[in-house]
Amino acid sequence: MLFTQLFFWGFFVLVLGIYSAVYKFNRLRTLYLLAVSLFFYFKTSGVFVVLLLFTICSDYTWGFLIHRSKKNWARKLFLSFSIILNLSLLCYFKYAYFFAESYNQITGGDYTFLNHFAQFSNTFFGTEFSVDKLLLPVGVSFFTFQSLSYTIDMYRRKITPVKTLFDYGFFVSFFPHLVAGPIVKAHDFINQIYEPYKLTKQEFGMALFWIINGFSKKIIADYMAVNFIDRIFDTPNLFSGIETVLGIFAYSLQIYMDFSGYTDIAIALALILGFRLKTNFNSPYKATSVSDFWKRWHISLSSWLQEYLYIPLGGNRTGTIGSYIAILIISAFLILLSGKVFLIYALLMLAALTLLIALIFKKVRKGINTNINLMVTMLLGGLWHGSSWLFIIWGGLNGIGLIIHKQWKKISPFKGAEHWSVKFLLMLITLTFISFTRLFFRSSSLDVVNAIFERIGSHFGADLFLQIIMGYKNVMLLMLLGYIIHWLPEKTKTAYRHWFASQSFLVMGILIVTAVFVMYQLMSGEMQPFIYFQF
Repeated sequence: MLFTQLFFWGFFVLVLGIYSAVYKFNRLRTLYLLAVSLFFYFKTSGVFVVLLLFTICSDYTWGFLIHRSKKNWARKLFLSFSIILNLSLLCYFKYAYFFAESYNQITGGDYTFLNHFAQFSNTFFGTEFSVDKLLLPVGVSFFTFQSLSYTIDMYRRKITPVKTLFDYGFFVSFFPHLVAGPIVKAHDFINQIYEPYKLTKQEFGMALFWIINGFSKKIIADYMAVNFIDRIFDTPNLFSGIETVLGIFAYSLQIYMDFSGYTDIAIALALILGFRLKTNFNSPYKATSVSDFWKRWHISLSSWLQEYLYIPLGGNRTGTIGSYIAILIISAFLILLSGKVFLIYALLMLAALTLLIALIFKKVRKGINTNINLMVTMLLGGLWHGSSWLFIIWGGLNGIGLIIHKQWKKISPFKGAEHWSVKFLLMLITLTFISFTRLFFRSSSLDVVNAIFERIGSHFGADLFLQIIMGYKNVMLLMLLGYIIHWLPEKTKTAYRHWFASQSFLVMGILIVTAVFVMYQLMSGEMQPFIYFQF
């Protein structure tokens, strides 16, 4: 089910119709929304709903055992079971095929991958899945991280157990944010399950605004992708350097509008149902540094990684045993990605050299200790997106950017500068850096990345600028409009949002119908899946 499909909105209207009879009764409301959410996931991912149910039952049990246990060793043991089970399932679906291919490449073997879940489904449910290919369940990364937050929060004594398995199932599977976020942490959401329903007229108006805002973002993102961006990244050799540069900046806008558009709608749907989800994007291209950007982009994942990975590893204080275990895991991925055994020796030599330099030079040792967790977090964040050199390079570049910014802050001549021109300059520098790192995120291979850089370096074609602008005038106009709206002062945005939400239902209805009509004029064939469905 896509938020941009008419079928979904018919489904949601039906859900609301029945919800109007049960929303005042918390227990009944929870059971009803749980059933709706499981149906939604079944329609989205089919038999993989079994995996979702397993995650729910497993972590509900581990959470209960952690809470009941008085011995600290027992609490750690049950938490370890939860983490290992969740990450094992996540790694299986995201990396099993990759591991099998890497094993054959390194050993020269001919191991045939067998998808055990497909075999199970074919046997017991009569499906016809291919057993030699692996499908990634939609949203598995999101609901796995969300479920892990419950057992970790329970271990930290930040929450108490939910009252029933059904309550926990609802927390994990709540359909608005189930398949692409925002990731909801247990201590931010569970208490809402037991609160009475409340929704003001202003909140309802705001929810309608976010729905139409998210829908508009998605339509524009798809239009730019189909008519310009996808062509650049599919066949970069056919375009000039200036076209590829414009395509890079257009992709930055596309991925923001696509992903934030989904979360706008998700937050709005949850609000209509009486639940408040946290903001997932805060005008990220207004960021004046890489650090600022990651506080504004995909906030639910960034904050999850900070709270459950970066800080436990030692934060910016020092490296820990966990930091070096994470480095070993990342190194293993690098070896498997390369398919070359000699990389083991190369990495060992690099580690020995780094250790020797750190022992001799105190400043180097201090720098490694205070920055190691930052780099580990960004590299693991890259691997979270997929098993590819491209994602690792993307994560590594952002890690390097964060480390350089930490050092730059100490000597920056712009420290404390409030003039708009300085902020605008820093904002453009940050946007340029982030956009060019996304070359590795969007490209299908390193060959594509190399081809794009080659076109920029050798066939820039600055003299074609006006011709290109006119040739893609609709795309360029939408890109310019998108960035201008994005850069509007927050006061301006807040003002027109509240203005919309304060109008009568008749006026809001007219504005919504008008916006939908205009947006559908931009639709190009079938709606594209949301980009983050693949993660």
